[in-house]
Amino acid sequence: MEDQANQQRMESIVSLCKRRGFIFPSSEIYGGTGSVWDYGPLGVLLKNNVKAAWQHTNLQLRDDMVGMDAAILMHPRVWEASGHLEVFADPLVDCKQCRQRFRADALAEGRCPECGGEVTEARSFNLMFKTFMGPVEDTASIVYLRPETAQGMFVNFKNVLQSSRKQPPFGIAQVGKAFRNEITPGNFTFRTREFEQFEIEYFVPPDQGEQWFDYWVDQRLQWYYDLGLQREHLRLRAHEQLELAHYSQATTDIEYQFPFGWSELEGIAHRGDWDLRRHQEYSGRDLTYFDEQTRQRYLPHVIEPSGGVDRATLAFLVDAYQEVAGGRGAAGAEKEVVLRLHPRLAPIKAAVLPLVRKDGMPARGEAICQRLRQSWMVDYDEGGSIGRRYRRQDEAGTPFCITIDSQTLQDDTVTVRDRDTMQQERVPQAELEVYLAEKIGPCR
Repeated sequence: MEDQANQQRMESIVSLCKRRGFIFPSSEIYGGTGSVWDYGPLGVLLKNNVKAAWQHTNLQLRDDMVGMDAAILMHPRVWEASGHLEVFADPLVDCKQCRQRFRADALAEGRCPECGGEVTEARSFNLMFKTFMGPVEDTASIVYLRPETAQGMFVNFKNVLQSSRKQPPFGIAQVGKAFRNEITPGNFTFRTREFEQFEIEYFVPPDQGEQWFDYWVDQRLQWYYDLGLQREHLRLRAHEQLELAHYSQATTDIEYQFPFGWSELEGIAHRGDWDLRRHQEYSGRDLTYFDEQTRQRYLPHVIEPSGGVDRATLAFLVDAYQEVAGGRGAAGAEKEVVLRLHPRLAPIKAAVLPLVRKDGMPARGEAICQRLRQSWMVDYDEGGSIGRRYRRQDEAGTPFCITIDSQTLQDDTVTVRDRDTMQQERVPQAELEVYLAEKIGPCR
């Protein structure tokens, strides 16, 4: 029963995302493209707010962090040095009966999960998308769509070090697209072939690696708490020795309890000096750092908090989604959906709603709306009853509704309704910016 309820909950969230313009299947009019998704009008605002909140915390508020935006296409030798050409692969099997393909490590009892048929022996399948640069398609022109953003920061370590005048410990933060030809993608936007990452490569003296690893595990977990994810839906899981990646000395995952089970939201890895050492070896360039105070030269160790923007966005949607049977208003009303997103993440921060379409209320509302749009994304809605408009904004995650009524015309105050409590208070319209700024916080 619990599995069925979780499945229904996930289906309801997917339905809401399409109906309200958060997320659409890509190329849907042509039947869709497997596990590729488009972010609609509300979805792109939500996703941008997730990225902005990450950059605000990890870049804007820190003296020890700089940003960059590396290219998606990189020299093929990068992927030799990183190990991706050699080890970035999944074990692949084919079902002899229905011909579908699956990851071998995801099968129960070695049988096909669709038809129960016998499967082939596992073979290695590289997850990188291959393409060609230039007009000739030969081995000399092969390039790859990057499977992660990390390598762009490693190969630019010396450029950033010299141009920013930073010294370890310091970090490079980046948000960008990555591509993986997943064998079995799924669970909506959780595992896709085109996705966005937010990653930090934090360079530290070798003897400080463990303390900075522990620091970043705590920092990243707190970020999710601060943006409203429920504590009981988050946990830390340290990797066992046998499951560590080839570059990792230690890894801890932040996992979230999705309707489909506990799954990785973000991983924090202690990569040692593996990446810089490999790129130094393959490029022939000196990537060491000379410490003027200690007079020592060393390859910095790296702590990497690596998260998925799409996974984080999905987690915030799932955590915020609430169905209220019978509604929150009059008894016997239809079921209502409330999206209790943190105000910093909400796509629309406020909606301006004239009570009626007369007596100058629409003109007053439009003027307030244009004023507030200088600072936030604000919606204007004058269609339908006020109750129905409240419900539309509730399921879009809008934290505040501003109503223009007859009293507004008398004393220039408006009613501000809180999405979560439904409480209303009168606020002078001249003070709306200050009021909303205190409620919403630093991100737009």
